Amino acid sequence: MAGSLITVEGVEGSGKTTQCRLLAEWLRMQGHRVSETSEPDGSPIGAAVRAIFEQDGLTPLTEALLFMAARQQHVAQVITPALNAGDIVVSDRYADATLAYQGYGRGLDLQTIRELNALATGGVVPDLTLLLDLDPGVGLERLGGRARDAFERLDLAFHEKVRQGYLELAREEKNRIVVLDAEQPVDRLQGEIRKAVGDLLRRRGQARGV
Repeated sequence: MAGSLITVEGVEGSGKTTQCRLLAEWLRMQGHRVSETSEPDGSPIGAAVRAIFEQDGLTPLTEALLFMAARQQHVAQVITPALNAGDIVVSDRYADATLAYQGYGRGLDLQTIRELNALATGGVVPDLTLLLDLDPGVGLERLGGRARDAFERLDLAFHEKVRQGYLELAREEKNRIVVLDAEQPVDRLQGEIRKAVGDLLRRRGQARGV
């Protein structure tokens, strides 16, 4: 695969969507072809899966399996073709999210999730993961009065477990996951993201003015 896969992770309200958009705009200004995507919405089946999550009573394993189905289709239909075409793929969430949410947050066995992820992704691993670290209480406050999805409605204790899970993953994979302070201003955070991405592209021989 000639392209690069960059994923952005974090708790609710950490600013992932905004930062993904700004990063993609910057990369295009540098002359790169960029494919922007997200999970679980990155494929038609993913949108259907998101709707299912609004039902009450789903078990952690059911949640994980639904995400895996969406992820496999996402990788096959969107990510792999874009990488093969030489694009830089910027994904708002990917495989780490299931480890953080269903594993650390819900208590599902981590090894089970890793095995499912291996099947769903076909071994497509991010070249760089940007973890936007934020106090979950601050993140939920940022959501304000807008309608919240099933996970955003869960209590603060759950979101704290998710955050700690993400940080544990970052400790385990220091070469791939870069932890960034998401409480800082948007432009300053974007500057740190651009530096991390620029370093990656230089290492991979893909730099174009970065």
